[in-house]
Amino acid sequence: MTRGLILASVFLAGCFRYWLYLLLAARVLAKKETVEKQRILLGGAGTGGFAVQIFLLPVPEYGQMLLEALWLGGCGAYILRTDRRMGLFLGAFYELAYGLWQFLFASGLGLLFQTDSSLNFLSLRVQAGAWLAIVFFGILAVYGANHPDMTEQENFRLISLPVLSGFLGIITLSGQKCSFLSEDVIDVWVMLSLILLIGLLVFHMNRQYQMEQELARLKAEQAELLERDYQTLNHSYGVNARLFHDVHRHLEALRRLLVQEKYEKAIEYLNDLQEPVRELAETVYTGDEAVDYLLNSRASMAEREGISLELQIEFPRRTNFHSADLCAILGNLLDNALEAAGKVTEPKERQVRLIIRRIHQMLVIKVENTFAEVLKEADGELKTTKTDGGLHGFGLKSVRVAAQKYEGTLQTSCEGDWFRAVVTLFYEGV
Repeated sequence: MTRGLILASVFLAGCFRYWLYLLLAARVLAKKETVEKQRILLGGAGTGGFAVQIFLLPVPEYGQMLLEALWLGGCGAYILRTDRRMGLFLGAFYELAYGLWQFLFASGLGLLFQTDSSLNFLSLRVQAGAWLAIVFFGILAVYGANHPDMTEQENFRLISLPVLSGFLGIITLSGQKCSFLSEDVIDVWVMLSLILLIGLLVFHMNRQYQMEQELARLKAEQAELLERDYQTLNHSYGVNARLFHDVHRHLEALRRLLVQEKYEKAIEYLNDLQEPVRELAETVYTGDEAVDYLLNSRASMAEREGISLELQIEFPRRTNFHSADLCAILGNLLDNALEAAGKVTEPKERQVRLIIRRIHQMLVIKVENTFAEVLKEADGELKTTKTDGGLHGFGLKSVRVAAQKYEGTLQTSCEGDWFRAVVTLFYEGV
């Protein structure tokens, strides 16, 4: 009877341990994709059956942990669609942390009830420790699920909690005199807890390195966008400089046409003169020259492409916003919107709206556009539909990085054939 209860406990604990691993790994890797429930249930049942099989085999305790870590890492990498090496690392990390807390809870129960029996998997005390560990990791998983917008530092603190507290717990336990615990067992778990700490530091350093690489790519893209706008602005100023330099000649030519009563040719001549400055004629003023030029250049682009662009701008003056950050946000959002709207088949349906509003010390930037292509999404983020390589796919990431400098956020949504991107920024008056 007792053996049957223990086998049932091992099976159910294996199922829950698998489900909690998926939740925590998805939280750590910032995976937002929805996984089919059927896969989750089958994976949990498979993990429970695998745990029972290795429990019945004459495999030492640490060998069981290794096999379960390989199983969890492989299944997690497949379900979460992540790198196999990362999946195996997280599987081993999770299994070590879970085993450490199972050992701590089981040993704590032994100290509490003054039990002299040894720790083994056939002990009900060990199974109780396993379920207490599941409850502990379940609390962490629920907390992570209820806070989907956690930052990288908050994620790191979440996974640091069981590791650091487990290390302190095993150090505290090593100072207790327990008849059912040998010094060798304590030493092994102290060593394993140190391995957990080292693994935690390696994982954090790897994530920091990946973030620095992505930030470097984003800066490269931002520099490319600014260089393109600078060249365009320089060209426009050059054209206008030549126009103003030759203004007396143009006035003389117009005078002759008017004297000769050639009014149609005079109007045609004026239209030709106006063309170079058409982009700067209808100016939108925000108080930032770079942003003003960017908005007007995109307005001219929309006019050339036959796209209806509606601008509603209420911009605060004298803020701590940097021009480069505002250009990165507005440039990427408007470029994406104009490109998507330009692919709509019906010309009348090619629409883009830019709304900028200030609410107390918060600036809200909303860009809406119609679209025709099917949007691609991975890891909860929209992906580029372009196939020509280059620095594509970093537009929204660049917007998000720039927004985070001002404690801001980027949110995207779709409603019908309209796509919406909303950026909120907090500013200070200067």
